[in-house]
Amino acid sequence: QQARGKPRRPGANPMSAWLNEGSAWLVWLGIGSLLSFVLTLAVVPVLIVRLPADYFLAEKRQPVASGHWLLRTLLRALKNLLGATLVAVGIVLLVLPGQGLLTILLGLGLLDFPGKYRLERRLISLPRLRHGIDWLRRRYGRPPLQLEPESRA
Repeated sequence: QQARGKPRRPGANPMSAWLNEGSAWLVWLGIGSLLSFVLTLAVVPVLIVRLPADYFLAEKRQPVASGHWLLRTLLRALKNLLGATLVAVGIVLLVLPGQGLLTILLGLGLLDFPGKYRLERRLISLPRLRHGIDWLRRRYGRPPLQLEPESRA
């Protein structure tokens, strides 16, 4: 038999040939996936615990106004580049072993886009997510996140 004009060895499986040719890529993808999984497990809890309890109280988040405009612009561009990279890696991790959805959410948290703050508030108000976040914060001695101002009666 011939495939695309090349003689095929009897019993040769095209999939195994592809895996043998791309084995280095598979190893690097596996290492990247494992590294992403470990970093996600380490970084996300730290970010959740360090978040101020009143982070979601403001109607609109104010941009950081300190520093030179060029430095602010550069940092904002780097933050968005990192966010876009995390979203892309998260999409790849959806089909590889790893924390794909969590990596995508972390990337979206870094990106600047219209409606981001409303989306964050909506996600954090989901009961199951809110319960897990509040449990983690309690475990490290931090107060639960506030979504509505406390009434003073």
